[in-house]
Amino acid sequence: MRYEVIIPAAGQGKRMKAGRNKLFIELSNVPIIVYTLRIFEEDPDCLGIILTINPEEEAIFQSIIDTYQLRKAIKFISGGQERQQSVRNGLQHVSASEFVLVHDGARPFINRTLISELTKAAFQHGGAIPGVPVKDTIKKAMNNTVEETVERSSLWAVQTPQAFRFSILKRAHEEAEKAGYLGTDDASLLERIGEKVVIVEGDYDNIKITTQEDLYFAEAILRKNQR
Repeated sequence: MRYEVIIPAAGQGKRMKAGRNKLFIELSNVPIIVYTLRIFEEDPDCLGIILTINPEEEAIFQSIIDTYQLRKAIKFISGGQERQQSVRNGLQHVSASEFVLVHDGARPFINRTLISELTKAAFQHGGAIPGVPVKDTIKKAMNNTVEETVERSSLWAVQTPQAFRFSILKRAHEEAEKAGYLGTDDASLLERIGEKVVIVEGDYDNIKITTQEDLYFAEAILRKNQR
């Protein structure tokens, strides 16, 4: 299933405390963003990459793309103040694809099998997201006092890429903008307007690198994948 992918990459990664865009941090001497881009670079179903960035970092991104010889068409689009605004900006530059993926640049361990499953599910249902069953016991608390233990059998930890029919995602963003609604992810915008979103089981290795501690896990996953 052919698609284009929007990768929000304008965030400052404050929780990483790196003093720079966390996508430039290196894993085994290669920037995080390169691992992410390579997945889509090597996927023949990917028609193009839309990278929403801070314009002040365009030269850095371009240098990385040139250094690692990433040849697939990559469009640089100015990101918004919020991630949702960055995705909405990116949607304005989707060429002619019926399907669009939205993926966190800081999730470098996705695979083409999962992408294929997600696009097939989006074809059938309109929207599809990857997720993994929650393993920990979840408590609902107020002021550090437990109010209840949440039944976890129906809980999923949601990941990206999230896959959608372009027309549905565009409408969901337009409706959210009109209402001044800020969702937690793109799927939540579809949920808000009554569109169906299905879950495709993902992979626990598909972590989002957010804090310094995540870098240790990422290096371990990278070593495992290189065996």
